[in-house]
Amino acid sequence: MIDLWRKHFVLSENMLEMECTNLTPEVVLKTSGHVERFTDLMVKDPKTQECFRADKLLEDAIDDLLEKNPTFDTATKEEHLRVQRQADAYSPEELDRLLVTYECLSPSGEPFSQAFPFNLMFKTSIGPEGNSVGYLRPETAQGLFVNFRRLLELNAQKMPFAAAQIGLGFRNEIAPRSGLLRVREFCMAEIEHFVNPDDKSHPNFASIKDKKLLLFGADDQLGSGKTKTLSVGEAVSTGLVNNETLGYFMARTQLYMEKIGMDPKRLRYRQHLATEMAHYAADCWDLEIKSSYGWVECVGHADRACYDLDVHAKATNTSMVATMKYETPVEIEVAKLKFNRKLIGMVFKKDARAVSTALDALAEDWKDFEPIAKALDADGKTSIDGFEVTKDMVSWAQTKKKVHEAKFTPSVIEPSFGMGRILYSLLEHSFYQRDMDEQRCVMRFNPRVAPQKCAVLPISSGPEFNVVVDEIAASLMDYDLATRVDKSTAALGRRYARSDEIGVPFAITVDFDTLSDDSVTIRERDSMVQIRLPKKDVHSVIFDIVHGRITWESCTEKYPVVQVDEGEDGDNSAPAAPKETPSKAKTVVVKTSRGSFSRPADGN
Repeated sequence: MIDLWRKHFVLSENMLEMECTNLTPEVVLKTSGHVERFTDLMVKDPKTQECFRADKLLEDAIDDLLEKNPTFDTATKEEHLRVQRQADAYSPEELDRLLVTYECLSPSGEPFSQAFPFNLMFKTSIGPEGNSVGYLRPETAQGLFVNFRRLLELNAQKMPFAAAQIGLGFRNEIAPRSGLLRVREFCMAEIEHFVNPDDKSHPNFASIKDKKLLLFGADDQLGSGKTKTLSVGEAVSTGLVNNETLGYFMARTQLYMEKIGMDPKRLRYRQHLATEMAHYAADCWDLEIKSSYGWVECVGHADRACYDLDVHAKATNTSMVATMKYETPVEIEVAKLKFNRKLIGMVFKKDARAVSTALDALAEDWKDFEPIAKALDADGKTSIDGFEVTKDMVSWAQTKKKVHEAKFTPSVIEPSFGMGRILYSLLEHSFYQRDMDEQRCVMRFNPRVAPQKCAVLPISSGPEFNVVVDEIAASLMDYDLATRVDKSTAALGRRYARSDEIGVPFAITVDFDTLSDDSVTIRERDSMVQIRLPKKDVHSVIFDIVHGRITWESCTEKYPVVQVDEGEDGDNSAPAAPKETPSKAKTVVVKTSRGSFSRPADGN
């Protein structure tokens, strides 16, 4: 699944990729705001001091209420669901009130304590003295942001570009539960796409603009509670999705989910409410996947604007800007400054240079400096980066100059994938029971993501069969195809069923005909259809199907189809079929001591 993610995004989009440290110095996460704001609201049982996540208590209470009152009218039910949808967006005071309204009591029967923020990061000490504070990273993104200058240099200073990272994230969850859905250590795959904030178009947008997505906008969450299906192009043009690049990655995520075998009918994109979004974010959409736990957030798509690079640049006094070159020089309005350096030095001392640098940066564009000029004219003073600057420290004149390039702090569009949640959802979406026998369970893994691509099954345990089985297994492994060999004495049908249960898409059977003519059968898991083909073709056929170069249907047209009775209690016999018979020709099924097989209808 991760390998396909890398191919689908990193390789096909020509992204850069980094592997950063799991251990992050405190200063980095203070700068990003995680130390102060990376929290969930928690309540306690006043008797036992047991801790609970407040918004999840509210969600569970509403579920219980609706289950116990199926006769609620539509309006009442929708109002409760509206409250539930906003559970993680409420303030502590609002959650306290709602927990009382919905009569949420602790396990000891007492009302919960008041909700309070709990920081979700794991804190640790770095070094033998323990003087340096660090945290296990809550996300992989910060490692990419602090290395932005190196990434831009590696990309030859060209914009836009993207960098990706796959690695572990750590969050000190208040109440881990639901298997892989809420854990304290998890695999993340994140992309940071750096783009000009004044031009968030995407060069490949036309290729996905007609892709339809199920969208649950903020207005619909607060109003009708209904989703709508729109093409990405329509969603962007109407302003529902903020920009082309954000819409592009939402569509690419949908294509990835379909490629790994997720049920498209159980995918939707939910827009963050205003109370959920960070103050700097322009737009955020979560891909949610429907499972037995309801709609679960699995992928976040956020337009983080310029916030991250701005705060890290300011904290490190390092330029984190990109350059856009003009084809012809452009005339812009700027402020020409003259500093009273003696006065600035006396007032700000060691910070004098920082003040001058901040003023120079604003002077590069009159639109940025104009509010400063107006404040100095009107009040005689203004605040710049926390320093109070007075009018007698600087004089200015509005002027024009020609420039050949423009510098800007890039905006960041971030798709962030929780691979554990995606894996769990895929397991649920892939499971089914055969109609002919409910005891036969199958995992319908797409061949591209199946952990094992094929099983090799000898019909007999004789040494002559083992030689052929080992030869086939070795040829498959040479093609990097994970292979399962089952030489047990169980009935062939039972061995097929074992492979089906763990999602192996193909089973290769070595039978008595193999010894005489070097042919084998390949069985496809979901249809249970088998074809007979030369042994020498097996590895190339499986490889091409797994990598999407050919389809199973095309193989059934090229090679003869074999009809098989898969009774688990039958003998270990395998079918034979005439090799010269194409599967789409008119055939009849013939029963023999070895099973059933097809032959041409006009044969003898």
